Amino acid sequence: MRKIALALALTLLLSITLLPARAQLPDFIQHTDCEVDLTGETITIYHFGDISGSFAFITQPLLAGLADAIAFYNANGGICGATIATDNRDTGGDPAQTQAHYDYYSTLDPKPDVMVLYASADAELLRTQVEEDQIPVIISAGSVEGLYGEDGRTPGWIYATNPLYGDQIGSFCDFVAADPMDMYADEPVIGYISWPGAFGQAAFTPETIAYCAEQGVTILETPEIFLPTDTDISGQVLNLTDAGANILYTNTLASGPFLVAKTVVDLGLEDDVRLAGVNWALDTSVGLLSRTSIGSDGLPAVNGIVGSLPFQWWSEVNQPGVQFITEQADANARELPTRNIAYILGFTLVDFYTELYIQTVNRVGSLDAVDGAAIKETMDNIDYSPLGMYNISFAGGELRAVTENRIAMMGFANADMSGLATSGDDALKIPRDDGTNIYVPVLVPLTDFAPAPDLRPGGE
Repeated sequence: MRKIALALALTLLLSITLLPARAQLPDFIQHTDCEVDLTGETITIYHFGDISGSFAFITQPLLAGLADAIAFYNANGGICGATIATDNRDTGGDPAQTQAHYDYYSTLDPKPDVMVLYASADAELLRTQVEEDQIPVIISAGSVEGLYGEDGRTPGWIYATNPLYGDQIGSFCDFVAADPMDMYADEPVIGYISWPGAFGQAAFTPETIAYCAEQGVTILETPEIFLPTDTDISGQVLNLTDAGANILYTNTLASGPFLVAKTVVDLGLEDDVRLAGVNWALDTSVGLLSRTSIGSDGLPAVNGIVGSLPFQWWSEVNQPGVQFITEQADANARELPTRNIAYILGFTLVDFYTELYIQTVNRVGSLDAVDGAAIKETMDNIDYSPLGMYNISFAGGELRAVTENRIAMMGFANADMSGLATSGDDALKIPRDDGTNIYVPVLVPLTDFAPAPDLRPGGE
């Protein structure tokens, strides 16, 4: 009897010991307790998108963030003992490749429980397919059509961890209308200048135009469109300014906001036009690319650009999540160009996957029992803040994009890193071999987090 009791005690002790301890993760990371031991299992993050084309400045750091985060989490217990892996493919921005890669992943046996996409156009292409295949998708931000269908009101299987782009321009119009820093003209007029397609034109809709008008902010009825490969957009900028625009808003990333800013400088319009854009317009890549175009203040042309910042940023050094990600970037010798939005998203995605799978496995009882429908149930009801960097909640399944947003401005560090440079004279400048200087971009929040307006079609 004593032997049986001892055996039972040892079995219980082993079962407790085998459940991976979360204590090695920083204390501020608070996951749901693991109820199922997944030691020996593998959870794969399947993701694909453009990592060699127009989005490369953003997506290559995403791969770095994922790699560093996966290495750290695996060294600290994985997901309830399961090893985290990654499987990705490059589309190069080609829709045919997007379809081909989806065809590959969706026919795996077993098929993915959940996947990650990068681009709004990919979400629109695959929206009905992922629903038919019951594979939920996470995307950093998506268009109304990709998330809600043509009517803008039918939640699908794709979930965005950023506010919708149309909602972001609504937040910007709220800021312009309030004008707490006296930055804008008495009669603000936005000229929309952007790339073509689902991403570039996502914020230019009848709903956003009408909402901004209600706030006293005019959006010109005719947008100007340019290609990611264009180098001269002076005609587009002049068309908007001649029509009365004193704000240029762009739904582009990397080279896009830089080209708009450079054109404004080259045309001598700095005193007449302010710049603004989607959250990607405030990315590190934009600030670094702008080193080749210096404004009259001696700072890169994008100095002062305003846009959305729906997550904590590198310069918010008092935030535990920022401190943690910075420590990991330092440990992995990640250079400044890699320390951008996407690196943050890579780390927070791994942390979100961890919580997503813990909750789902706890509910269904095993990893084998997890499928797309089970993940979707968790997604619909989850309320979690990955590394405390932003909040993810989809309102019990009613929403497909997070709503919290805030407005920020890009500046550049001064020489002693104590604040923002006021001119090129007091800026921190790091000489490069090509004769240019690197200026270190800094984002300054101008508002607190608040729900962005819901500007989907069909709203009241």
